[in-house]
Amino acid sequence: MSLKQLPIPPHFDSGKAGEVWRVPYDRRAVEAAAWAAKHAIQPAALDDLRICLVLVDCQNTFCVPGFELFVAGRSGLAAVEDSVRICEFIYHNLGSITEIAPTLDTHTTMQIFHPFFWVDDAGEHPNGAETIITLEDVERGRWKVNPYIADSLACGDYEYLQQHARHYVAQLTQAGKYPLMIWPYHAMLGSIGHALASSIEEAVFFHTVGRRRQARFEVKGSNPLTEHYSALNPEVMADASGQPIAEENRSLIDRLFGFDAVIIAGQAKSHCVAWTIRDLLEELAPPDARLAGKVYLMEDCSSPVVVPGVVDFTDQANEAYTSFAEAGMNIVRSTDPMSDWPGMSD
Repeated sequence: MSLKQLPIPPHFDSGKAGEVWRVPYDRRAVEAAAWAAKHAIQPAALDDLRICLVLVDCQNTFCVPGFELFVAGRSGLAAVEDSVRICEFIYHNLGSITEIAPTLDTHTTMQIFHPFFWVDDAGEHPNGAETIITLEDVERGRWKVNPYIADSLACGDYEYLQQHARHYVAQLTQAGKYPLMIWPYHAMLGSIGHALASSIEEAVFFHTVGRRRQARFEVKGSNPLTEHYSALNPEVMADASGQPIAEENRSLIDRLFGFDAVIIAGQAKSHCVAWTIRDLLEELAPPDARLAGKVYLMEDCSSPVVVPGVVDFTDQANEAYTSFAEAGMNIVRSTDPMSDWPGMSD
């Protein structure tokens, strides 16, 4: 299999990357089949060098201006710029990418990181993206679990939820993870925000038909009692009594191990992308640290969370990527030919 770059199909419009629109599936399916025939693109099942592109949470809620958690970065339009590069990378390398695995952040109203989960003494909810809840906050009662959610989430056992809340924030601190931040309602199941950004959805669909390989969609984040930044693991996996509440995505981990190369891009670099890479590194390192060299991080296709005047995770994201590189992973740019990437060969 050759790693040669292909031209970008004429239907792609980079100016629409920051917009929401309906993908014309029937037309694109015909065009993708014709494109594959024109450029002698073989079915992915015949690939000698098997490459997986993991697209972390490339959804409207993160990638389109005006949506709940648009990743603006410091440039103000970072996720849109990233989406353009992701699409161009897919089209240029349509004949080389064996499989695309998009992850979908998936939430409902009553989740531990959403405002409705918590109340203060006045019964008011915290402000999304402006409130961090600490262990001290929970122990002193500054923030308590909303009693109205107990019936839906714990069969009416409010005390269980209160104990879990204290346990949860304590576990985050002990594990050295980000503190519990209350985010705006986002990536809501059934919403427009939950969908893949239209340009990326179109590129994934075009790849599926052109390579005759179904994209592997991975749903994450629906557990109400834990955050789930990483596509591989939730932030906390057991409740205060030690009973499991969530588990790692073992099937995805094992599947990624089966590829010759794994490329990672998406949003946000400081959170879901970084946490996914960190968990993958922990899985890779014990059996064979050399496997880390098969992972490629496209630094120009992910951006950090930046809320002007509130939070800026740019430095944390850059520090994380530096540590990943030190562990043997490859930091690359999507605009460079894959054949020039370190360790990548036909």
